[in-house]
Amino acid sequence: MSLSYRIRQFRSAVRARITPAEYDLVRHLLTPAEQRLFHQMPRYDQRHCLDVYYTLVAAGEQDVFLLRAALYHDCGKVDDHGRPMALGWYVLATILKRWPALYLIAARLIAPIALYAGHAARGAQMAAAAGCPPEIVETIRHYHDPNPRGRAARLQWADEQN
Repeated sequence: MSLSYRIRQFRSAVRARITPAEYDLVRHLLTPAEQRLFHQMPRYDQRHCLDVYYTLVAAGEQDVFLLRAALYHDCGKVDDHGRPMALGWYVLATILKRWPALYLIAARLIAPIALYAGHAARGAQMAAAAGCPPEIVETIRHYHDPNPRGRAARLQWADEQN
């Protein structure tokens, strides 16, 4: 991802807004436990997840498990105390990913970077603990894999568009 893309992404995060109609959409599509996963994320992650959902819908996606997973696929960026990953740490993590060796070192030494690095697996654990269907849990678990398949591949594609 280019630096200009990351700057646009940061601006979008700072300006993130969610309409009442979008909150109604979340309420309509997600179970109460899934809604909690969505609502515990900061607004910028909620906005991102909604944008991923809309990207999938625009592409003709109708798989309900995938569309639900899209709405909270980044829930693993919230720590054990319910604190979301701060936007500044997110920016640093995405910049460090340009240098994989440095990123891996940072992920071992810096807690917020570790949270970011493991957020897919962590999100899958959170989804499983919330009683989400296995199809959603596995989609979230694998969407950051190097070569995901099935729903996870489609989620990765939409995530990369946003």
